[in-house]
Amino acid sequence: MALPPQLKAIQHHLRTAQEHDKRDPVVAYYCRLYAMQTGMKLDSKTPECRKFLIKLMDQLETMKKELHDNESITQEVVGNAHIENYALKMFLYADNEDRTGRFHKNMVKSFYTSSLLLDVLSVFGELSEENMQHRKYARWKATYIHNCLKNGETPQAGPIAMEGEAYDDDFGIEGGAQSMPPNSPPHTQPSMPPPAGFTNIQIPPGAHAPANTPAEVPPPAGEPVKPVPVPRTIPAVDPSLLSTNQGDVRLTPEDFTRAQKYCKYAGSALQYEDVITAVQNLQKALKLLTTGKE
Repeated sequence: MALPPQLKAIQHHLRTAQEHDKRDPVVAYYCRLYAMQTGMKLDSKTPECRKFLIKLMDQLETMKKELHDNESITQEVVGNAHIENYALKMFLYADNEDRTGRFHKNMVKSFYTSSLLLDVLSVFGELSEENMQHRKYARWKATYIHNCLKNGETPQAGPIAMEGEAYDDDFGIEGGAQSMPPNSPPHTQPSMPPPAGFTNIQIPPGAHAPANTPAEVPPPAGEPVKPVPVPRTIPAVDPSLLSTNQGDVRLTPEDFTRAQKYCKYAGSALQYEDVITAVQNLQKALKLLTTGKE
């Protein structure tokens, strides 16, 4: 069934879902869930939109039954960690390619797909400031590098300050053919140096660019964006957390729930060999359990 034009804003998320049906069904499920929730807000009254969204709901129900024994589907905190780790893994791959000056279509796709998956995180609640910045930076980089390559120019590698840019939203790199509408304004080279503190990051072991990423890159939001530093070394353990003798700590049921959440995030991160995220979340859980504070 064709996507109604009123729901055009969710087309890239639906495409990402389709491309991950076999590669990672959890990613496919949450992409469709995001598309359905967003579509309901866009237009749930027009007959063609209503029909499309009902079909999408049926597809989600079928997937939920097929994945009934998958913790990433049955437990939201695990699903949240799964999508976030997948998105940041793609971001790290593209960022590493960018920093080393390896500019190609797949890294552009990876930047953009990571931004789509950070969109998807909103099904679990409000995005963190860090993830919002990563999303803006990834989208801007995808557009900037795409246009440099299209114009035969060499992009500036690594973290750069960004100027707001406006583009027509119908350009892509489908099937290897790059094109832009004739009325799209030319891009401008960044004019500011990298923000302080945005140092080189390392790809976690096993990180790679997921295959079959979306083939279209829409425009950035048009507002100045700054990249967010990503830690490249394992955080040191706070010595004060190694002692459980923290006085009379009274933990509430909510404290235990939050501690469980951090432990699940850590477990999910370890599935992706992401030691940094695992250590950070375990430290948060340990601090909460020993001090009663986050």
